[in-house]
Amino acid sequence: MTAEADWQRLDPRMLLVYPVRELVRFLPVLVGIFLAGTASGRTDWWHGLGVAIPMALGVLRYFTTYFRITDTRVELRRGLVNRHHLSTPLDRVRTVDVTASLTHRALGLTTVRIGTGTASKDDEDHLDLDGLPAARARALRGELLHLGAVGPEQVVSDDRVVLRLDPTWVRFAPLTTTGLVLAGAALGVTAQTVNLFGGFDRVDPDELVDSTAGWSVALAVPIGLAVLLVAVSALAIGGYVVTNWGFTLTHTGPEGRGAWHLRRGLLTTRETTLDDERVSGVTTAAPLGLRLAGGARVSAIVTGLGGDSAGSSLLAPPAPRGVVEGVAGEVLGTPAPLLAALTDHGPRARRRRYTRALWPTTVVVLAAALLVGFEGWSTWWLAVVLALPVAALLARDRAAALGHALVSGHVVSRSGSLDRRRDALAVRGVIGWNLRSSWFQRRAGLTTLVATTAGGRQAVTVLDVPEDAALDLAHAALPELVGQFVVSPETDATARERPDS
Repeated sequence: MTAEADWQRLDPRMLLVYPVRELVRFLPVLVGIFLAGTASGRTDWWHGLGVAIPMALGVLRYFTTYFRITDTRVELRRGLVNRHHLSTPLDRVRTVDVTASLTHRALGLTTVRIGTGTASKDDEDHLDLDGLPAARARALRGELLHLGAVGPEQVVSDDRVVLRLDPTWVRFAPLTTTGLVLAGAALGVTAQTVNLFGGFDRVDPDELVDSTAGWSVALAVPIGLAVLLVAVSALAIGGYVVTNWGFTLTHTGPEGRGAWHLRRGLLTTRETTLDDERVSGVTTAAPLGLRLAGGARVSAIVTGLGGDSAGSSLLAPPAPRGVVEGVAGEVLGTPAPLLAALTDHGPRARRRRYTRALWPTTVVVLAAALLVGFEGWSTWWLAVVLALPVAALLARDRAAALGHALVSGHVVSRSGSLDRRRDALAVRGVIGWNLRSSWFQRRAGLTTLVATTAGGRQAVTVLDVPEDAALDLAHAALPELVGQFVVSPETDATARERPDS
């Protein structure tokens, strides 16, 4: 790279991609043009114009997109009428994602997304170099993170494999919320497709009722639930395999001065590189179902990484807890923050968990009873009987999860039940503390302590901690930052004894 690098275009093979992409974007318009042209009898002229305009826009997009990388900045310029010029210093680069869809893989191309910690969710505001040869993309990734090229043919001698996907981990897929979302989306698309082709119209409700009339409820309900469970599990496992196929986590370079490199994906491959200097901690998460099965997942806390880039910080997919804790310990350099006992938040915090769970549940049950009437309890009595015990169990689990510690130079916090999280953030990554207290928290003498990081939205939250414990934790972690706002007992006594001037 030079200080005055020339502007470069993307690979010419993108001339095969951009026109097709624009045709897909204009598909609703093309359908309208087709119908209008057919009605007016000008099918050839109208149809040709409808196809030519999007393709011309695709070609124009290629010839108006330029990028350059100097010794200090990364710049991207695109657009003719609406010109976008994006520029960022090299020291703002947090992550580099290299992805390749099926089309890109067939052409030997990749898309390079340069993560800079921007809070914008608009794709136009992201530094995406869409259309670089695979070798050039890997070399560029090394240049941006000062690692040197690392590709299939170039393996650095100190490249160390930390984790590879074990096929048996697919058993955790149905127990994650991501798996359920993928399954729900697939079922929704299937239902829409069947409805589009009139599949539901061919179903005779009377015939269906007659065929199932002899079934007992005790038989039909379990069979229906079993079929649904099998379908959802199969779809969740399929989504897990497609997303995490070939999952490999490696570390390149010496400890503390290298980078973490992740590769995964079956249809669309994704390679993510995280600079060691930007990784300030880890988060282990275990949704209730995954936790009961002995599983968890882990992601990195990367300073300056936007909230919409959470996928870039993934370090391990849903896997056995021992595997997850091993990866987290490798990233932190010590397993102590993951294994250390945490300081309890006391009876007031536990009582607050029960209050927040039981009061809303009680109000809902009473409101339902008043609206429906007590005579209707015969149809939903089971929900009424189970509501308060389930809420109490949830409150108990949430109370047991609360805890914090300062271990091996890391601020550790744990909370949650349906999605239990344990955050470990290096003290060097903390740039400030926020103390937030609602009216109810102040009455209980509690506060929420938030350790903020440089840029981005990632932070570690210590929930419902006693005020004195929150100040002690903040002061012990960064005494030079908090000490100027804390009055010691000796100083306070001297101030009270000093006569007024």
